[in-house]
Amino acid sequence: MPFTLLSEPIRKYIREKRWEELRPIQNAAIKHILTTENHYILASRTASGKTEAAFLPVLSKVNFNDPGVQVLYISPLIALINDQFFRIEELLKNMEVPVTKWHGEASRTLKEHLIKNPSGVVLITPESIEAMLANKPYNAKALFANLKFVVIDEIHSFIGSDRGTQLKSILSRLQDINKNTFRIVGLSATLGDFAEAKKFTGNSAETIVLKDSTAKEINAVFKYFEKDGDDLPLELFKDLYLQTKDKKVLIFPNSRGITEVIAVKLRKISDRVNGHKNYFSHHSSVDREVREYVEFFAKNNKHQNFAIACTSTLELGIDIGTVDEVVQIDATHSIASLIQRVGRSGRREGAKSNLLLYSSDHWSLLQSLACWLLYQEQFIEPPLITNKPYDILLHQALSITKGHSGINSEELVKQLRSNFAFPEIAEEEIRTVLEYLTETDLLEKLGYEVIIGIEGEKIVNSRDFYSVFKTEENFKVVNSGNRIGEIPYTPQVVEDENIFLAARIWKIISIDFKSKKIEVIPTSDGKKPTFNGGGASIHSRIREKMFEVLYTDKQYEFLNEETTEELQILKAEFAPFEVRNIKSDRLLWQTEKNLTLFSFTGTRTNKTLSFLLKINGIENFLDDKTSSIELKCTKSEFKNAWINLRKIEDIDSHIAQLLEDAPGILEFSKWGIYLPVKFKVELVKNRYFDFVEANYFIESTKFIENQ
Repeated sequence: MPFTLLSEPIRKYIREKRWEELRPIQNAAIKHILTTENHYILASRTASGKTEAAFLPVLSKVNFNDPGVQVLYISPLIALINDQFFRIEELLKNMEVPVTKWHGEASRTLKEHLIKNPSGVVLITPESIEAMLANKPYNAKALFANLKFVVIDEIHSFIGSDRGTQLKSILSRLQDINKNTFRIVGLSATLGDFAEAKKFTGNSAETIVLKDSTAKEINAVFKYFEKDGDDLPLELFKDLYLQTKDKKVLIFPNSRGITEVIAVKLRKISDRVNGHKNYFSHHSSVDREVREYVEFFAKNNKHQNFAIACTSTLELGIDIGTVDEVVQIDATHSIASLIQRVGRSGRREGAKSNLLLYSSDHWSLLQSLACWLLYQEQFIEPPLITNKPYDILLHQALSITKGHSGINSEELVKQLRSNFAFPEIAEEEIRTVLEYLTETDLLEKLGYEVIIGIEGEKIVNSRDFYSVFKTEENFKVVNSGNRIGEIPYTPQVVEDENIFLAARIWKIISIDFKSKKIEVIPTSDGKKPTFNGGGASIHSRIREKMFEVLYTDKQYEFLNEETTEELQILKAEFAPFEVRNIKSDRLLWQTEKNLTLFSFTGTRTNKTLSFLLKINGIENFLDDKTSSIELKCTKSEFKNAWINLRKIEDIDSHIAQLLEDAPGILEFSKWGIYLPVKFKVELVKNRYFDFVEANYFIESTKFIENQ
């Protein structure tokens, strides 16, 4: 029995908690972690006890009398660290083992105490480890040279991202300073690619996935309310209020701006009818203390209902207690995100998850339905993998050089070559990157050694150096000395204009550009506030499912009568096309004025098709929301160009020209701007475009024209 394998202090904890039984993922993890020396990925749905599944056996296995920190918990979010701290501290209450939070907002005194007496468990972000390795590598060695376990929470959030590559590099560097090989345990509720998760251990062959596939019953309801211009309609807000006023609810739109609109509008409706006042917004622009108050209120308030309009800040596993329902406003951009969000409700054992999906236009309805159907088919998007992340290699080269205060150039090449984050990057390519860094004064060569160069000093000494994701230029928003949050500066941010923030409307009184501060006062003058949002990349499988829905007669029992009617209206628009093969047929729509290709493929493929057509002299405009490309040419000109798309030579030179004409194309990469042009081109080819799928699309597509 797995319970008997646990140490006595941990068994005592379980008895004190009066757990009747351990969860399936916990039993499996205890048995495997305590009886083998493998790395593990623990995959099970939200609220299935993954944190305990990792820590019950890990804390039982470790001898905390050994010198140094024994267990390192790595989280993508500071808020998640603060949340998990109390759970892990309670787990350790019978063992007298210290638990320390280590991030930018954590206690400096406790950090200093840990450096003097390295022991116990440390909770940390990748950026904080990076900062330590770059600035105080001796502290990293003192703390982490005797690690036994590293637990990576929400590992799916790192896969396929620059931050994930950075984390792999950091783990590789930590292994280099360790006396023994530490074991890694990754946790996730939404993994579509276990092979990629295994790569975080540096030894896929010795990494085992433990998966609990127990499904949770979900009650899904679709509703449709047509947009009023660019705004969500009042009828939607009225219905949303009625649906949620007597519940504890999380509401997920797709941007911070709409998050604020929802919180403000619902609060106004509630005020008019004397309802509760517990309407909040929660996203990265809201001040940290305000976010923490919202989390505390939701978790500790047992009797009052609430509605929190939020973004992905509450998508990950921060514990906010019991939520009755999750609301999605317009379609999610991914099935992985939908899984995370719906998992926030029905966390009590045996309870259903309740999901309410609103759509405000036909395309959103179609995409929302496609995501839901793919969710039922258990499809999760595979991550976008960059086999040659030259930009992160460049960043790590600077970090390693800074951490060593100068390093033998051959040793730097050797360390980068052996780092398991960069297995596909050849030694010759590493040398090319390092030579370019020397040419651009980011590095400087002194004999056989390289040090940080003059230009490099400006970069590595910035607080922004330790992260590999871009941060916006934000201005603090302040009312009478009280910080409300921060917003990205845009041309719309001007005096006397209104903004949404922290579920209220504020009027801008003054803007201090030197201190990056905006002074505001509360207002209700009726002037429309601003708060911008961004787009996202949609996977081709979602678009294919949307196309399939358009041309199937299947009835969906979970759609109400009104929503079914709206879907039929969209289907009727596409009825003139006689589609016989969902896989290969695509629509070429001719009107009096326009010729439009409806590709129903992924965002990156659409961008590639649009780019290739422009190279062939076909002016066009991509509308990725409707997966359509408006063509400024005749039908015969288009078809002649289409035949030649796969014959285009020297794509690299065309991309290099694109980078020169529109350098913003590299916005997705924070460190890519410092690379040689040929490596910039490779990044754009592999992460902005998708030439492999585009070529397949060109080769296999048959155009169906409207009758």
